[in-house]
Amino acid sequence: MKLYAGNLSFETTENDLQDLFEQHGKVAEVALMMDRMTGKSRGFAFVTMNDTAEANAAMTALNGKELGGRTLTVNEARAREERPRPSGDRRPYAGFRR
Repeated sequence: MKLYAGNLSFETTENDLQDLFEQHGKVAEVALMMDRMTGKSRGFAFVTMNDTAEANAAMTALNGKELGGRTLTVNEARAREERPRPSGDRRPYAGFRR
């Protein structure tokens, strides 16, 4: 089961999350989302736990808990919504000719 962990301090590391979630069961993967331009944390992560009961225990225990001075939001990860793509050529002034 994949969990969403949000409202993370920008100093929180994948190891911090691994240690925190492992208090409730075996963690398969931690993916801290990073900004491509700055290389800094975006303030949220996904934690995958193979056992649903352990994942539910982690979600119950950690949602609303404080970590690094921030109140965590922990819930089941939802599929990313499809965003409509812009149609046509994305270059500025694409059809403009002199």
